[in-house]
Amino acid sequence: MPREIDDAWIEEAIASYRRIEERQASLARALAELEVTVHDPDDLVEVVVGGDGAVRKVVVTGSLDGLTAPQLSRAIQQAITAAHDAAAWARRKVYEETFGDFIALGGAR
Repeated sequence: MPREIDDAWIEEAIASYRRIEERQASLARALAELEVTVHDPDDLVEVVVGGDGAVRKVVVTGSLDGLTAPQLSRAIQQAITAAHDAAAWARRKVYEETFGDFIALGGAR
């Protein structure tokens, strides 16, 4: 005997798929606009990282008087590491804001 097609279920599946696509597009837009700015602990270096994790800008903001090359290198490394960590945290937050209530959309997993 042929299986009956549940039109209501199919329509809900299509609607759910469209909601997922809309949220994915919203997430992509939010991540494209996301920038995180972080300074090293000594406030010598500022690093801007995008939502994709790419370093967009590095600026020496403190005085270099008396600073050795290894000290500057360490400050840059600390700022870049902190910026990547902050960007990862921001990506998680944006994802949670975008998809956090997704279960409520379809009613079930």
